[in-house]
Amino acid sequence: MDLHNSPAFTRRKFLYGGLTLASTAWTIPAFLGSSADAMAGMLADGLSSTPGVDEDRILVVVQLGGGNDGLNTVIPYGMDAYYKARGGIGVKPNEALKLTEADGIGLHTRMTALKELYDNGLASIIQGVGYPNPDRSHFKSMDIWQTGERDATGDGWLGRYIDNECCGYGKGESGKPDGSKKPAAGPMTAIDPPIAIGRTAPLALQGRATKPVSFESADLFRWSGEDIHEALKEPYHDLNRRGASGGGDTNADFLMRTALDAQISSDKIRKAVGQKSLVTYPGNELGRQLQMVGAMIRAGLKTRVYYVTLGGFDTHSGQGGAQGRHGNLLANFADSIKAFYADLKAQGNDSRVLTMSFSEFGRRVAQNASGGTDHGTAAPMFLFGPMVRPGVIGAHPSLTDLDQGDLKYLIDFRSVYAGVLEQWLKADSKQVLGETFKPVVVLKKA
Repeated sequence: MDLHNSPAFTRRKFLYGGLTLASTAWTIPAFLGSSADAMAGMLADGLSSTPGVDEDRILVVVQLGGGNDGLNTVIPYGMDAYYKARGGIGVKPNEALKLTEADGIGLHTRMTALKELYDNGLASIIQGVGYPNPDRSHFKSMDIWQTGERDATGDGWLGRYIDNECCGYGKGESGKPDGSKKPAAGPMTAIDPPIAIGRTAPLALQGRATKPVSFESADLFRWSGEDIHEALKEPYHDLNRRGASGGGDTNADFLMRTALDAQISSDKIRKAVGQKSLVTYPGNELGRQLQMVGAMIRAGLKTRVYYVTLGGFDTHSGQGGAQGRHGNLLANFADSIKAFYADLKAQGNDSRVLTMSFSEFGRRVAQNASGGTDHGTAAPMFLFGPMVRPGVIGAHPSLTDLDQGDLKYLIDFRSVYAGVLEQWLKADSKQVLGETFKPVVVLKKA
């Protein structure tokens, strides 16, 4: 019997194509919510792969929420204007971790773990990243970064990427970009939906067809019907046996099978996250999130995009210089990334995973009266992995040629996205971003 033509397979495939489960909400776990159809995709192991899609490459996005102070992250210790503007919170030259002495650029004192990655050729620092006519609202600017659009009225840039690769959005009948908002007919790739660690999935992962999965912990990623699940194991297997032989084809059969498929998917992820890590992660929030991502990668999930967040960077007061609140956050960031790549290397997966980090904006050049910094504009981005073009990319923004006290951006963040999309994910960046941006070279030469 051809299982691909069985009712169980064809209905699951139809469900993966975008059918919602609103009518069966009472049968599925509460954590699924709007992600019900995304979870069904995790069971679609029999779906074919789209030619040209490299399913072995993974992108992990680390969001530094709140507006990270780029000037106290990548320190321009060779610029006198830095210390004139930041007499109370500037990181002194002898405290900065030197990167390029000729340019007078270094890392914050607390980022020794990231400096080690940098020295080993595993880190890229992209200077002066921003966008035209910057918005200093946390919410608006984050929406701009997550949609890749200045008006921020669309879906997420990574949601569009997954849509394009698995569902054909934006492609005409010829398979070429044509601006269409309807999916073209053709094979769907067996890529699991993107996963975010957190209470809600970020806008960046939301697509027209793509429904991301989000959860805060493995224990919460389950439904309360464990006893029902155990009691229905045998009827479930009986349904599948009858489906393979032409029976088990009623709507009730389909709804029960779908509900139990969702339970099996949650079991699959909880089992992955429950593995003992191969390395010791730091005990901070980002370390916990990356440990779960590392476990899911190790378990062989087909997810190609993961999203994690470290918040607390809105340092309007008491920011501190070499030590202090901002330094603690940077240490958490650096230590967690180092542990993540040690874990991936121990798994043999480090060459498969590129990590990109960003914040919605930087801070103003001058410190404020409260020993902190206010909302600004351009800031550095980071890329990690053995495949990245190592070193500092781009010049440091001027500290004297300012836009009303703010840095002028030098690289559009969408040019970084274009580089990641085209060079790493092998996707058409214009089709995903809606217009052409010159890609930043993000990968090292082969």
